[in-house]
Parts: sequence; C-alpha cells; structure tokens
Amino acid sequence: MSKINKLSPRLANQIAAGEVVERPAAVVKELLENSVDAGATRLEVDIEQGGIKLIRIRDNGCGVHKDDLPLAMARHATSKIYDLDDLEGVETLGFRGEALASISSVSRLNMTSSEEATGSGWKVVTEGRDMEAQVLPAAHPQGTTVEVRDLFFNTPARRKFLRKEKTEFGHLDDVVKRLALSHFDVAFTVRHNQRVIHSLKSAKTEAEEDRRVASVCGPNFIQNAVRVDTEISGLRLWGWMGLPTFSRSQADLQYFFVNGRHVRDKVVTHAVRQAYRDVLYHGRHAAYVLYFELDPKGVDVNVHPTKHEVRFRETRQVHDFLFRSLHRAIAEVTPEDTLATDDALAETEGNVPQGQIIGEFREQAALGLGQGGGQPGVLESQTAAPVYYAPAANHTSGVAPVRETMQAYGALHDGVDTIGATALTEVSSHSDVPPLGYAVAQLHGIYILAENQDGMIVVDMHAAHERVTYERMKVSWQSQSMKSQPLLVPVSMAISRGEAELAEDSDVLFRRLGFEVERMGPETLLVRQIPVFLRDANVEELVRDVISDIKTHGSSDRVEGRVNTLLSTMACHGSVRANRKLTIPEMNGLLRDMERTERSGQCNHGRPTWTQMSMKELDKLFMRGR
Repeated sequence: MSKINKLSPRLANQIAAGEVVERPAAVVKELLENSVDAGATRLEVDIEQGGIKLIRIRDNGCGVHKDDLPLAMARHATSKIYDLDDLEGVETLGFRGEALASISSVSRLNMTSSEEATGSGWKVVTEGRDMEAQVLPAAHPQGTTVEVRDLFFNTPARRKFLRKEKTEFGHLDDVVKRLALSHFDVAFTVRHNQRVIHSLKSAKTEAEEDRRVASVCGPNFIQNAVRVDTEISGLRLWGWMGLPTFSRSQADLQYFFVNGRHVRDKVVTHAVRQAYRDVLYHGRHAAYVLYFELDPKGVDVNVHPTKHEVRFRETRQVHDFLFRSLHRAIAEVTPEDTLATDDALAETEGNVPQGQIIGEFREQAALGLGQGGGQPGVLESQTAAPVYYAPAANHTSGVAPVRETMQAYGALHDGVDTIGATALTEVSSHSDVPPLGYAVAQLHGIYILAENQDGMIVVDMHAAHERVTYERMKVSWQSQSMKSQPLLVPVSMAISRGEAELAEDSDVLFRRLGFEVERMGPETLLVRQIPVFLRDANVEELVRDVISDIKTHGSSDRVEGRVNTLLSTMACHGSVRANRKLTIPEMNGLLRDMERTERSGQCNHGRPTWTQMSMKELDKLFMRGR
C-alpha cells in the first residue's frame, strides 16, 4: 500500500490557511488589499463579533468576470503576475493567489461581483471536499462583495486560539487603519455590530490628508509632527515625523509603508531609531507615519507569507538614505516651526483672532510688569557672540567655559539688566518678534520666562544651554578629520571566518572610522590603530560591534555614537547650572542661540527645553472672556 497520498484540495487549502489566515484581521487584510488592487475608491466593512461571526467587504472596483469567478476561488490563480519578471517587480498589494481559496477552506464564503453598472452580477460559492465552485446569477452593482461567515467553524482547534471579541476587533481595526493611511484616495466605512466605527472620506489635499492622519493617529500626533519630503536618486521619503518630545512608552504609533505596503523591517527600524538617537529620551519610542517609494525591482516583497516583511536589494543605500533624511529633518525643526504647527492647529479649533489677543495683551503691559528703561530696538537686533571650544583633548576636566559664555552673552548689552513696560508693549505689537520672544525674568534660578507675540515661553536654561553647547562641540569635532592613534601593542582578536572576511571587505569603512584592521589568519584580526577620541574604550568590544552593525545593516555608526556620548557628557557638565543668576541680556542671548541651534527643542537626553502657554490658555486659567 502506498505511504504517500495526495492531499485533498480542501486539506491543502486549510494547511495554506495556517500561514495566511491567523485570525479575522488577516482575512480583512487580504480582502481589502484585493479591493484596492481592483481600483476601488470606496470600501464598506461590516463586522460582527470581532469578525468571527461575519466579515463583509463591499467595494466599487472593476469587478470580476463571470468566467473568472471559479478561478478566483482556486489556489495559485491570480490576475496580477504572469511570469518571473512580474514577480521581481510587484506593484500590487496581493499577488499570491491563495487568499480566497485559503479563507473559503476554513469558513463559509461567498463572493458576488459585477463588471457592469446595470445591477446584474454573479455569485460564486464553494462546497464539498473538493471545493467545487458553483456560479449563480445575482443582483449587484459594479464592484465586488465578499462575505465570510463562521470563521474556523470546521477547524475547532484553530478557533480555540482566538481571543475575546474586543481583542480580535482591535487587531482588525489596526489593519483598517494601516490601509487607510496608505491609500488616502479611498473612502472607508467600518461598522462593528451595526455601529459605525470609522467613516473616512477620501483625502485629496494636504489638509484632508492631515485630517485623516489625525483621525487615525489622534490630533496630538498631528499637533506634534512635521511633514517631511526628500527625494534623491530614485528614492523618496515623505510623510509625518513626530517631534522628539512627542515620544511614546512603546512602539505603538509607528507606521512605515514601502510602495504603499505596510511593513516591519529591521533595516528600516534601525535607520529610524538611529536618526532619533541623539534627541530621544532613554527607553522612549518615536512616533511617525512615513512613506518610502522606490523602484519595485529594488525591493523583494515575496519573503514572507503574510507580506509583512520585505528585503531591499541595496540595503546599505536604503539605510543611509532613511537615516540621513530623517536625521536632517529632525535637525531642521526650529522653534518657529513648532509654534507655526501650534498656530495652525489653534486656527482649526476656532481660537480667538490674534489681533484681539494682542489688544488684551497690550492693555496688561501698562500695569508695570517690568521696570527700567530697556531699549527694544537694541534687543531686537541682538546676536550672541559665538563661543569657540578648544579641541576635546584639552577639556580634561570635562567643564566648558560657562562663565566666558555668559559673559559673551552679556557683553552685547552693557548695563541693560532689565526690560521695561515700553519693551513689553513693543513685543506685543512688533511684527518681527523672534519665535522665543524676549526674556522677562528668571524663576527660582532654573527657568527663563520670556514672552512672544502669542503668549509666555518657559525655558529650562540648563537643558537649553546643554543642547547649544553639545551642538557646537559636535561641529568642532566634525570639522576635524578622524585622527587615529597607533596602539603600542596591537590587539589580536579571534573571530569567525565569516566575520573576518566581512572585516577584510570593509577595510575602507574601518579606515574612515579611524581604525586600521588587518587580517592575520582565517579567524584572526589584528587591530593596529584606533580613533584618538576612543583611546580608553574596549577596543575588541568596539570592533566586534562595528562588524555586527556592518553585517546587519550594511554600515556602522558605533564610533560616532561613542564620540557623541562623550561630547554629550562634557556638554552636560559644561552647561550653566541651576541657581546661576543670569542677567536679561544673558537670557536673551541664550534664546537667540536656541533659535539658531539644531535640535534645540530637546536636550541631549531627550527632555524638552522649552514650552509655551498661549494667551488663550492663560485667559482660560483666570476665566477671562467668560
């Protein structure tokens, strides 16, 4: 008797369903992707009991021809690829041709479709052990409706692993949100147990796209995000990047799309994490909605059954492009950009007109909040003198010249230690007021109080000065070449053959980082030179980490990371401390430096350096205007 038997079509499809259909959310993902590929501009999703009892998806796409309906339910049948060349440059979301066959093998599925707008269509159902398809006439507008009932009714072992209704719908809702973010031109309506959960109109303008992102990710995300759009050599990155101060305790607000497909990729994750590394608080996660576009032939989407993962053909190029684009975008965020985002959101929420606020502010300026005879014209044109740092090797104590820095700030305004009521009035009415305004006072030796056109600015002076000092030290360090120091006794390392070959092939990268690494045997490396700045580091551990980064991500920034960590520590110790009394000119000089310094919205450790309270918020505290 033969020991090898051919599986029945239903059993083969049920085995395939184990890879594709994990839970109701997976069913919704496959069906929605088919609808989008069919050119649908409107999608209606009806769910009952978290998708276990019913999943119904209706679209207005191109529909399926009567003769193709039985094939649509067959395994390995698709209209999206024809040969290997098509597979190497997939431009659609679905292409495997397994979804409908797998889903129908573990549920009661029927599909009704029409290619015409006459209202006549056809319905297909599959029954029996061999899953024979039956096609019947049915009334249906142009488009397709797929109805999935009683998921896993014939595979009770699979059904036991399903979670509660609320949990399953949560996963399903995440799928809808991801697709809504990746296809702004499609309108979505989602109902759960006859209750409307989402009603998203198609978005065609930037304002409508902002509104959709806000509805999916929350208004706070849009309020604390900036748009990015970079394109170089056929690679484009655009979307919304959350400000470093808007971080999360977990990575639950991270959406990354490659050619319209939501993916989780370790190269992408590493590049984004590295871009935020210098500004994010320890243990926190960035928030973003980003879209990466490249030639479909440059990415392999056929590496995972559920298509959650991709593989880039030029990993190093992609990693460097993503890192540099986001790193530069973060650096270019200025206080003015942050305030502009807040103002735009305030307008949509129906804030009091700005002229009215200024009028009220001008009245209060005459109450004698300030004293003295400061000259607003002088303050308006002030610029803080630059502070130059000696090479890092000279700062053996790790203390920057704080006193000299503050004296440079104050030297610009001899004898001007206070700002009077005239200056306050001028701040409220002048159109060229700096984003962070002008200093008014110092609070408890820790915070600087300033005012701009919109209200009050509070600055953490140590955190702000720490970032200014840190950025200047980085510029000073980067302006020098990466100097190397020969080791008196070269370090011999025992590594694997593969790591040795990788290190040998990456000789140019090692030299650029300041290392001289020589292969002495099949599994031996000899380190002869290291960067001067890292002379006290564990050489073997550092080289191993660099090799690991090259192996995983195609490049390494371990050396830069170590250097930045040391510079950050020096900047922290060398910045103005709490209870250091600053004069008004010194405070104003620090505010101007913040406006010119990259990443000044947060300190080296990721904490915010300043915040603003608008006049509307202040009025609300004292119930003014009620």
